[in-house]
Amino acid sequence: SSRRLLLKTNRSTDPARQPNLPEATSPAQDQRKNTMSLEGSWPTSGGLPEPTGIKRKERDDALVDLIHQRLKVDPATEKLAPVDLRIQKFLSEHLSVVREKKPVVLPPMMSLDQYGMARTLSLPEGANTYTSPLIKSFRCHNGVLHNPVNDKRTTAGVFHVAEGGYPIAHDKKAVPLLTFSRLLDSALNPDDQTLELPFTVGSSSPKKGWVKILLRPLVCPSVPGYTSEKTMEVRFIAPGSMVANVDFIESVFGNGGEARLVENDAALDVEHWSGHTGCVILAPQMLKMTKKEVGLPHWDAATDRQRRDGMAWHDPNEKYNDGKAFKICVRTHDGFFITMIADNYFGYCKKEVKTQLSFACNLTGTEEEHAGGALAFASISWGTYFHEDYRVQRPNHHYDAIKKVQPYTFADALKLLGSTVTKKPEGYAVDNKFPDVFYVPEDAVATTGTGMVSWKGGEMTLKPGCLYVHPSGYNFRLEKRLDGRGWHICGTVAEPFNYHKPATVSGGGKSEVSKLLSDMITFGTVRIDNVKRDLAYVDMILKRDYTDRYKSTKSGTHQELPLLCPQRTYGSIVKLLTPSDEYDDEYNDWLTTIPPVIRSLVFLVKRVYKQKWGKDWKSHISVMSVDGRDGDVAYVDGQRVSVQYLRVGQEEKSMGGRSRKFQLRHDFVPASKIQTEDDISASIIVPRTALSNTNAEEVLHPSLKMTQNCELRLFQRPDDAIKRGADTRCEEDMAGDGNFMSNFEPLTGRQAEGLTQHAVKFDEFTEPMQKRLKRAAADSPTDYVVSSANFRLVNGKPTANPRYLQVRTDFGEPRARHIASVAAALRRRVPVTEAVHFPVNGVLPGRRNNPPDQLADGTPIRPLSVFNPLHYQELPELFMDLITSVTGKSPSTTGAGSEAALTKGPFNALTYVADLNSTLVGFILSGYAGFSTAAGYIGRTRVDHDISLLIPEVMCRMSEAERSVKHLIETGCLEKVEDIQLSGRAVYASRLGYRITERFVNRFLGRIFESPAEVFNSPLLRPEQQDWAMFVDGVDNLVQAQQKAAQTYIDDGSIKDACPPLKAILYCMANGKTPEGYTADSPQVRDLFKRENVLTSAWYLERLACKKRMETKRLQKGIESLKNFIKTASPADAKRIHAEDRLKAAEAEYKKVTSEQYAKSLVGTAGAEPCLEV
Repeated sequence: SSRRLLLKTNRSTDPARQPNLPEATSPAQDQRKNTMSLEGSWPTSGGLPEPTGIKRKERDDALVDLIHQRLKVDPATEKLAPVDLRIQKFLSEHLSVVREKKPVVLPPMMSLDQYGMARTLSLPEGANTYTSPLIKSFRCHNGVLHNPVNDKRTTAGVFHVAEGGYPIAHDKKAVPLLTFSRLLDSALNPDDQTLELPFTVGSSSPKKGWVKILLRPLVCPSVPGYTSEKTMEVRFIAPGSMVANVDFIESVFGNGGEARLVENDAALDVEHWSGHTGCVILAPQMLKMTKKEVGLPHWDAATDRQRRDGMAWHDPNEKYNDGKAFKICVRTHDGFFITMIADNYFGYCKKEVKTQLSFACNLTGTEEEHAGGALAFASISWGTYFHEDYRVQRPNHHYDAIKKVQPYTFADALKLLGSTVTKKPEGYAVDNKFPDVFYVPEDAVATTGTGMVSWKGGEMTLKPGCLYVHPSGYNFRLEKRLDGRGWHICGTVAEPFNYHKPATVSGGGKSEVSKLLSDMITFGTVRIDNVKRDLAYVDMILKRDYTDRYKSTKSGTHQELPLLCPQRTYGSIVKLLTPSDEYDDEYNDWLTTIPPVIRSLVFLVKRVYKQKWGKDWKSHISVMSVDGRDGDVAYVDGQRVSVQYLRVGQEEKSMGGRSRKFQLRHDFVPASKIQTEDDISASIIVPRTALSNTNAEEVLHPSLKMTQNCELRLFQRPDDAIKRGADTRCEEDMAGDGNFMSNFEPLTGRQAEGLTQHAVKFDEFTEPMQKRLKRAAADSPTDYVVSSANFRLVNGKPTANPRYLQVRTDFGEPRARHIASVAAALRRRVPVTEAVHFPVNGVLPGRRNNPPDQLADGTPIRPLSVFNPLHYQELPELFMDLITSVTGKSPSTTGAGSEAALTKGPFNALTYVADLNSTLVGFILSGYAGFSTAAGYIGRTRVDHDISLLIPEVMCRMSEAERSVKHLIETGCLEKVEDIQLSGRAVYASRLGYRITERFVNRFLGRIFESPAEVFNSPLLRPEQQDWAMFVDGVDNLVQAQQKAAQTYIDDGSIKDACPPLKAILYCMANGKTPEGYTADSPQVRDLFKRENVLTSAWYLERLACKKRMETKRLQKGIESLKNFIKTASPADAKRIHAEDRLKAAEAEYKKVTSEQYAKSLVGTAGAEPCLEV
């Protein structure tokens, strides 16, 4: 029955499939979908690769049966799907001028309309390996391993664009349309070896042919109550031997199902189709073509650009693109985008879909962003006792004596929760979806000593694994401490910080922002050298008068609370004992005399102190007697005390290269995170007034950015996994079943057994990976398995680019998503059945910095490590950086330098002005501050991704008011970097904007570390102190790269399409001033970036008018398609997709869009790009 179920399925059976592809529903049903909460915007199945109710073995058998049936059918006898007809018709018409009206005919292809077909086809039915000139594939215990001939991609010279349609960017290679046509003929006619289907290799009747899949990648995110999501259609085509690439792309973007079914015809889905059609064809045989064969001119007859781009030949035997990997595309105003790729590297496939959906976003008025992101929920340890206080009542655990909070009550919470919970007689409620989630009254207290949660009139057991939700949405849980010693109560806030990391260069930390900090934490003990003496020292510190510590007498006039007073926060003690420029010199000098062991003891006493101890706290602190002497490890009431350390960078090699580790606060718990982005995101700017149920307390921007991940699985590069146990998430993932892995070594069962026999080293793996390797060792000695620590060897060395597809972590955390939605609803006092929105709170691009270095071929790389851990730049300076996107050396690519505007150089088929206009307008309208984080190096200090992991922890512990740039500058937390005069010339260090100072570190890192001033010392905050000459060269390098990047916009003429603020800054980057003579500091330039000026400008109003025209045309096209379908379709087909209802809904939307009110409703949005309009 399971086989029959799979064979009858019309759509992908991967539950992680295309949440973006709507089921066939009536408009009324679609409207009900728009009331979904956060959790409803993700598939609820967890993203596993099995259909519900079918075991893996049964599914695999069913797929084999299905493939055998399909192999018996000649694809040439099957009717083309509507999407194929659209592509074929477009190519025939667009190329007719160079083909003498010879039509393009797509070859017969096997449609892979079921999730898993591609994977089954990628290996022989009766063997565990497949080898071709392009790839080596292995069936493994934990999935499939595909090692392509090249272990990493190069982006140099790979992007070729056919002439015709939109203008071609300066950094792309322009190709005659005739050349595209001849390369297309080559692409559609591979040799037999390229066409062989791996599944049939070694069988009695091996088969050859093409395979294809339908994708529906996201173009516009769903914003309940504002807009439905929109997708484009992409047909992905590959010769049989490259079916592993289809498996890869299906795993990332989902499977759009059988394209011949009317349910899956995008043209009939007016509400959700963006109106754009893409096609990707894999064709490595194009590398064999010569320049002369594809119609390129002789050098003497070539234009200057053709010579520059290598589109001419001296020798008739010269290979096209010198025989190196490339992709070539054609894209037009009517929304078609066709690409051919002469390579099989998996990243190219994913990035090409990204390129096509970016194109569709540009034409739609949304953004495709190269971004990472996560919802980060600030968390703390309550120790042994939880109760309602300011940490529960206020956001982010902050004490605020000024703002008063209306009490949250259990009665009010029950009204908001409604029928989603069941109330119990004992006085609490149980979540109906997750029975281990309990809602407790506002007076609930929890203690580890009694193991109970109690309130007036009732109590319940405090159990590990359960979640207890306060009426405010704040939730707490019982957990074992990270070091495994003892238990504590952890609390998490209801409102997250939505961390958006766009325009982040390769190796800049996109993925790291969503990773758990716990993997970086190590453990130690609290030391006591001499109990009596040290505790007396602590007592003196606790009793000291601190009112005279400030430089200003006004600062110290208020009455100081005793340090052990419950109204005195832990953080205030950290700040009190941290040197600051707010304090006078005498006090700062005194602070430096306090030994670290004493500081740690003061914090320990504050953390564990109970009011009932009174003045007798010393009797609760002790050490163990060892060999008749006092030990040196602190105990509290007989329990050994552990401390946590976090690595933040490494010392220079000349100083030993040791990790820089710092003690975390005793109440520190890593933030809870829900991943929202990783690489490819679609976003939209929405006026705040258009949304209800936002976090009014913290979300203050006039326009809001809403983002959505376009991927179902993420192509992760687990750099740290080569060290066993260092990447626990990777080891857990790769120890599971059904993985897609690349650039790892295939280990036989015999080799796995060898690993298990080295007990000490083997024990460094986490338990899941140990179990996987042991199982493989116990099975056949010749079967394969992949170890997360055994990277593929390339030229005798481990590759720097190991990869695997990770199911999005948010898919695997349904309870976390559910609680995020419910907790926010309770906090905002709205019914949980209504949608709650999580707009972006902070925008923090990532940089990849390096000291002087060199590429593998010896080419020198100039320094870039001029930024400190966190910078803020005003929009003119920020966009100078975003336009250039210069990067240092990255493990995933073969070079360094500019990745072009918004880091999308290899993934943007249009001129960059369209992207930059939309992004800049979004920044101006929303008012988001442009912070950026450092990865790689700060000066000469190696930090890798330590900063990328740390900054989300800092930001989620700050309130919106504290994150305000105005507040940070006024309080001295940010300092402006000034230009440098050197040997009669200016070094434009002011381009770096503002950078964090000691005040920022002491105030905000003090919420994480016990000695924050040591974490980011002066040389890390001011990299020029590490190496002055390198800093100057790094700034010069950055400014020169900016000048070079901006000049290309002038050279290719695309600057004419730049909006006025962007145009001004491009001229300032290239020439130092605008044609009118204004510099970047001139008020006339700065005023162009002000929101009030943009809203009234003619160019912005034209963007809104353009959006209205584009949407009108899209709806007209859809209405026409539906009318034609209703005329010609069978009644059964029309009824099945509710065609009449769809038509009525489309006509109603058309009426709304063509009204005057629609134009007014667009104010505060980014509109659409006029230079892309037909």
